[in-house]
Amino acid sequence: MLDDLDRQFSEAVQAFWHGRQRQQQKQMSAGKADAGTRGAVTGGTHMGAIATLLTSVLVAAGLNSKHVSTQSALELPGYYRPEKKWDLVAVVDGKLVLAVELKSQVGPSFGNNFNNRTEEAIGNAEDIWTAFREGRLGQHPAPFLGYVFLFEDCPRVHTPVRNSERHFQVDPIFKGASYARRYEVLCERLILERKYNSCCLALATKSDPTEVTFPGASLTFRRFAAAMEAHVRGFLNS
Repeated sequence: MLDDLDRQFSEAVQAFWHGRQRQQQKQMSAGKADAGTRGAVTGGTHMGAIATLLTSVLVAAGLNSKHVSTQSALELPGYYRPEKKWDLVAVVDGKLVLAVELKSQVGPSFGNNFNNRTEEAIGNAEDIWTAFREGRLGQHPAPFLGYVFLFEDCPRVHTPVRNSERHFQVDPIFKGASYARRYEVLCERLILERKYNSCCLALATKSDPTEVTFPGASLTFRRFAAAMEAHVRGFLNS
């Protein structure tokens, strides 16, 4: 399964861009008010092809497809809120095997969205891990928590961003860092701080959706899939 993963992931990214384009054209044809850039996202998620690919990885690792949810039954209990809907959930015999969050960001607004995505990623992880600690997810070994982020690749995301340092200096790692670099740091630290077992950060442009790059060697889709597969095999053999 992992041998052909790069090509399959590239195809899933193409499906993401095509889905956005179809949604935007549909809204423009209907004459809706948000038929501009926002029209490509208000119709729902377009990460379905990536969820399908991840499901294939799980099935190849030994999970029964009936235990994997990508369209319904995605709600999991939280600690600070009653529940949260994830993008991919696997439950076997009342045990949470894994939960994965699939996110994307396309321009032109990157600044505010970066802060929102950061707060969301940290908050979701903190919420579910605390719920697990409190027994809301049953008594069993810890699940796999994954985060996959698809980011539009364009010149602006590689341009250094100025920081506001009126009172205190920011972490040196963020000085002169572009938005792409900021997301790379975010994902690396989410893993370092054990908020997520693994993260994937992929950059792709709609002008050439077949060209997919990964800013960090530890953040490739192949590595993410391998970590997820290893967790499933360990779960099934426990």
